[in-house]
Amino acid sequence: MNNKEVVYNEDSIKSLDWKEHIRLRPGMYIGKLGDGAAADDGIYVLVKEVIDNCIDEHTMGHGKTIEIKVMDHRVEVRDFGRGIPLGKVIDVVSKINTGGKYDSGAFQKSVGLNGVGTKAVNALSSYFKVQSFRDGKSVWAEFEGGVLKKQFDETTSDKNGTFVVFEPDNTIFKNYHFIPQYLDNLLWNYCYLNAGLVINFNKQKYVSQNGLLDLLKSKTDADTLRYPIIHLKGNDIEISLTHGNQYGEEYYSFVNGQYTTQGGTHLLAFREAIVKAVREFFKKDYEASDVRASMVGAISVRVQEPVFESQTKTKLGSNNISPDSSSTTIRTFVNDFLKEHLDNYLHKNPETAQALKRRIEQSERERKELAGIKKLANERAKKANLHNKKLRDCRAHLTDLKNEKRFDTTLFITEGDSASGSITKSRLVDTQAVFSLRGKPLNCFGLNKKIVYENEEFNLLQHALDIEDGLESLRYNKIVVATDADVDGMHIRLLLMTFFLQFFPDLVRNGHLYILETPLFRVRNPRNQKDETYYCYSDKEKTKAINKLTKGGKKVEITRFKGLGEISPDEFGKFIGEDIRLEPVILQKDTGIVKLLTYYMGKNTPDRQRFIIDNLRIEENIEEVELA
Repeated sequence: MNNKEVVYNEDSIKSLDWKEHIRLRPGMYIGKLGDGAAADDGIYVLVKEVIDNCIDEHTMGHGKTIEIKVMDHRVEVRDFGRGIPLGKVIDVVSKINTGGKYDSGAFQKSVGLNGVGTKAVNALSSYFKVQSFRDGKSVWAEFEGGVLKKQFDETTSDKNGTFVVFEPDNTIFKNYHFIPQYLDNLLWNYCYLNAGLVINFNKQKYVSQNGLLDLLKSKTDADTLRYPIIHLKGNDIEISLTHGNQYGEEYYSFVNGQYTTQGGTHLLAFREAIVKAVREFFKKDYEASDVRASMVGAISVRVQEPVFESQTKTKLGSNNISPDSSSTTIRTFVNDFLKEHLDNYLHKNPETAQALKRRIEQSERERKELAGIKKLANERAKKANLHNKKLRDCRAHLTDLKNEKRFDTTLFITEGDSASGSITKSRLVDTQAVFSLRGKPLNCFGLNKKIVYENEEFNLLQHALDIEDGLESLRYNKIVVATDADVDGMHIRLLLMTFFLQFFPDLVRNGHLYILETPLFRVRNPRNQKDETYYCYSDKEKTKAINKLTKGGKKVEITRFKGLGEISPDEFGKFIGEDIRLEPVILQKDTGIVKLLTYYMGKNTPDRQRFIIDNLRIEENIEEVELA
């Protein structure tokens, strides 16, 4: 330790300009950076910040179409709104706390309120261009890392609006890539919240005419619903809800067109108001958990000057509908709406009311049947000394659950002692934990939730994640399945994915489940292993590494990793640190969980047999090519 006294004087005080501060502390402006493997990674926040401005124009009645292109590392967004006032084009993307959202007359019930969004996009992009078209004139400017490089004004025949192009800086977003499914979900949400809006994305048209009704139709399997989707609209509020047969609760919440992935005051009010309205309608004091079990719901509200808990706007903190209305809270607003409109709907649709009642009473019976089993399972989990034997926890949890690193935590689910040992020794102990499986998990497809408590491995895994009663207490932001890249490893992946999809589908829908990608090959120069070793995740990468070494006449040593246990802890640390490669488990927009699991994990249907045979032929062809 260096005991030399640190000098603290006037020279220690630094003043950063806007772009330097954003580039130095990007997390303050866009949340976590990431490489695009997670839906809330920074590159998607950049896209959203630009589109939010287009949506605000549309909400104010200007521009019915948005054109979007995403090509590798380049994003282009064109709206047909009013266009940025030409004299302020440069200012609104390069001067902090400058924008039109401070004028409540120009933008009412907008998402962007603090004048940061496009400045952050500008500062965090290696290339950024903004162009405004307004009444036959145009002004455009180009930036690099927030530094103005070119500006120009000209006459134009283009329609009014704004055009933004940016390329995220790959020195900040390392090895990033856009995942189409995440962009797809983002754009559909904009359409569901703005009925009639047309988004053209990479030549594909996105449009919704029925708002949150269309959203729930896209998120549910019609064959599993207990009653038709209830869809209610009012001034500044829209809701849709239904019940299915799945486990858990599933919600989609929005404020002023912003998808609040972490909910907030409006979602809490929604969940509370549904229970209250149902109890009053049926005149029975049902348990709240029985009313909401297996429910899928969506709520959208519009409020003036919303207060979010971070710049990324994923959780609403506002208590009031508007700054001028201290008496009308969001809670009373949502409660009053549902009390009147849901009650009216159930009176007018008695068949739906009876189906809802049957679903609630079924949940009540299931809860009572599980009560005794849960108690015994909890006692077994305590006796198993979970946190010493099965789970190697991370310091973020062992020290303080409220630690800011809690939301950066990862749990690796491994198979076998050797793989668990390698990851345990090489992990980042502050934020990465390891859960060791014993043998192959049970195929739980078609089984009820009793199996989660009766099967020791499932019960201990559930306790390690702390998801018995929902995601509110989820202990790890990322759950990573880490298995060997062989047939047995693939089978274990499928069994674990079946477990999560069957009993905790909201964990998958909310983007918490991943597959760890580990290298298949190590290619190196045996005489210079320190500087000339390449880890390859595919045959293509292996060939490229071989060509790079043999080009200089060097010898090549190739190692094929057959299992995670064969990779030394020193090497493993390179694959689960900054350069970790994760493959997210994503449910497609039109994917029904029941159909998905029936196809892959149910009886061996002719369709699945044909799929297996066709893909085996492909594998045989690959082997023939390699042998040739």
